[in-house]
Amino acid sequence: MLDLHVHLLGHNDREASRETIAAFLDEATRRGLKEIGFADHDYYWDQMNFPMIREVAEDYPHLAVRIGLEAEYRPHEEGRIKNLIEQFPFDFIIGSVHEFDGWVFDIPEEEPMHWKKDIDQFYSRYFEIVTLAAKSGLFTTIGHFDLIKIFGARPSKDILALADETLTVVAEQGLVLEVNTNGRYKPVQEFYPERRLIEDIHRRGIEFTLGSDAHCAGNVGRDLSEASQLLHEVGVKSLVGFSRLDKVSYSLD
Repeated sequence: MLDLHVHLLGHNDREASRETIAAFLDEATRRGLKEIGFADHDYYWDQMNFPMIREVAEDYPHLAVRIGLEAEYRPHEEGRIKNLIEQFPFDFIIGSVHEFDGWVFDIPEEEPMHWKKDIDQFYSRYFEIVTLAAKSGLFTTIGHFDLIKIFGARPSKDILALADETLTVVAEQGLVLEVNTNGRYKPVQEFYPERRLIEDIHRRGIEFTLGSDAHCAGNVGRDLSEASQLLHEVGVKSLVGFSRLDKVSYSLD
């Protein structure tokens, strides 16, 4: 019913044209979505064209078209992120961690390092940074919560213990966590976050949204029906969309 994590610019391999925007909205329509949220990476800021998205959206009155931002969280760059999000009336802001201590851990070239490093140690460090992101007050949503598992390296420590403090802060801050289906197409081959974490997140009363992390129009809405079914099995009753940073509820029943 909603996809709040799509990348119009991909990896900056295309322009934000009317045709490209329409292709994303056409796919969202074909899949029967009620809400779609564009959230390009903040490091492509100069290539973004938010007014054009608003204009093209007028041709899709059946679809709630939201504009967000996926901001790369680094502890020393909170001022930079704050400056960006104050420049446009965003609907939602995703806080994500793809790197820490100078290590961009989710690119294919870095896969061997996941098996050379101390797995428990880098999982712990990852969740330390995600905890800081949650505390920052900058975000509505935390993206792909356990992205650190991308290449299949698993800690010996219980993931629920490793993520405990982070989820405590997420709950205290009233943040939303996404079920991101793109993990199915990475070496780990499962949603972010994994089911045990989803169950624990639900137990804590934290709300969920959905995201395909589509970097091309054809992947909009991919596997969201399966993600919705998983959430329903866990006992989740509703999903969260956004409008100008306010939550919008969608029933899963």
